Amino acid sequence: MKQLWLTAKLDIVESLRARWFLIYTLVFGGIVALLFLFGLTESRVLGFIGLSRLLVTYIQLTMAILPIFVLITTVRSVAGDREAGVYEYLLSLPVSLAAWFWGKILGRYIVIFLPVFGAMVMAVLIAMVKGIEVPWAIFSYYTALLAVMAACFLGIGMLISSLARTTDMAQGAAFLVWLTFLLFLDLILLGVMIQGKISPELAVTLALANPLQVFRTAALAMFDPQLIVLGPSAYVILDLFGAFGYKVFALAYPLVLGVVAAFTGFVLFRRGDLP
Repeated sequence: MKQLWLTAKLDIVESLRARWFLIYTLVFGGIVALLFLFGLTESRVLGFIGLSRLLVTYIQLTMAILPIFVLITTVRSVAGDREAGVYEYLLSLPVSLAAWFWGKILGRYIVIFLPVFGAMVMAVLIAMVKGIEVPWAIFSYYTALLAVMAACFLGIGMLISSLARTTDMAQGAAFLVWLTFLLFLDLILLGVMIQGKISPELAVTLALANPLQVFRTAALAMFDPQLIVLGPSAYVILDLFGAFGYKVFALAYPLVLGVVAAFTGFVLFRRGDLP
């Protein structure tokens, strides 16, 4: 455990010095500041007003930005160390491969999640100062949603990083994975259903295998429990999970996917040719 925490601490320190972390923090902090500046808390959507409206917009923007940030920065971790010759130095130290790998994940997760969560806390503090009511239920669920989102794409990023032999290959693969998730959102789902070659249930099941679709739908479910904006797909989702069941699924499935991807990456990393 000591080796794991030391590795995590080292990764945190390195990330804090990196330029990408400064940009990453400014992006999410800037989003909240701009949303308040443009008076989004005073607008109304489907009966939601105040901080609820801001959080809904923030979570939608985060789902577009967070995955690609996490993937691109994470895939450089293992692949970058391989190119830099860190492994030869690592093998000469009393640090186990498991402690190094999972320590990297722990440190990177802390660095990734804290700015996103900090921006939400900043929004709550500003709302309290302005006398705006804080929707604690929405805040808590969105925090959990962001936590599992970070874990999901961090695990996928570590898997890609373990498979790729060079940093360029890792970054290219990460971008392709992110692009594939984007392509298999509602656009592809509607195209499949219009063709009528497969049942709507199967089309929705395939769509829900995409973690981005799961996050998007769960965020919508907080202010649209009947998922009216999804059209006929909502009936399949609600019949399969129910409103509460889907919220639980949206937290459990991406977390399991991220853990499985990270563990697979560790197995490949341990069995591979490190140098």
